[in-house]
Formats: sequence, C-alpha cells, structure tokens
Amino acid sequence: MSEDMGLIVKTTARATIPLIGIFGAYIISHGHLTPGGGFQGGATIAGAGVLFLIAFGLSEARKRYDHHVYSALESLGGLVFLGIAMLGFSVAFFYNMLWHSGPFLNGKPGTLLSAGYLPIMNLAVGLKVFAGLISAMMAVATYRRWKE
Repeated sequence: MSEDMGLIVKTTARATIPLIGIFGAYIISHGHLTPGGGFQGGATIAGAGVLFLIAFGLSEARKRYDHHVYSALESLGGLVFLGIAMLGFSVAFFYNMLWHSGPFLNGKPGTLLSAGYLPIMNLAVGLKVFAGLISAMMAVATYRRWKE
C-alpha cells in the first residue's frame, strides 16, 4: 500500500508549495503594516510542510526533515527575538531604538522599511513558529506510525 497521494495531488503540491512559502514570507515581511506578522507567516509557511507530508507521504518527508536543523532554526529564532528585545534595554525591554534614529529601517511611515526592529522581530518569530510547527507535525506523524 502506498502512503502518498496520486499524480494530480503531487503535481498540484509541487506547484503550490513554493507559492505558499512566498505568501508566508510576504505576511512576515509586511507584518508591521498589515494584519499578520511573524506568527501568522510562520504558520502559513508550515502549512506548506503539512501539504508536503500529505501529498508525498511520511517516508519522503522523513528524508527531507532533519530534527537538528529545525531545532537549531527554532532556537535561532528565539535568540534573535530576545536579542533584539534586549538591545533597547537601556530605555525599556523591547524599546525600538532603530525607529527614527537608526541607520536603516527608519523610513517614511507606511513603507516596508519604516518600523525599526519590528521587521526583524517578525522574521525571528516567523522562523521560530515555522520550525516549531514543522517539528510538531513530524512528531505527530511519526508517533501515529509507531502505533500502527
């Protein structure tokens, strides 16, 4: 018995997974301007991983999933988020020191580069959420196989 889907689902997944990733990156990068941000974008990108698991099966997902890489990515996201939060510690925790006084990310309000630390924080949260959800998905999928 094959654990993956048919040709139509695989072909559609191959075309859709990169688009989901691009859309998730858009949500992360525009999080300070529109509804969305790191969590929503990270969850969207993790949805591409769920689609991959469904379309190609657990054995193919295991070949491409390395627990150590995703653990490191999740840790990196958390460390970058806390590191950026501590940069403003001379004034207050999470103080946005780059906004209107930094060398970059201090553009005209309403533009992509206008929010100081917020795009960096969104990127860190997106990375953490993406890596955590992919790891949780793989753990649940693997656990389910152990029970059968």
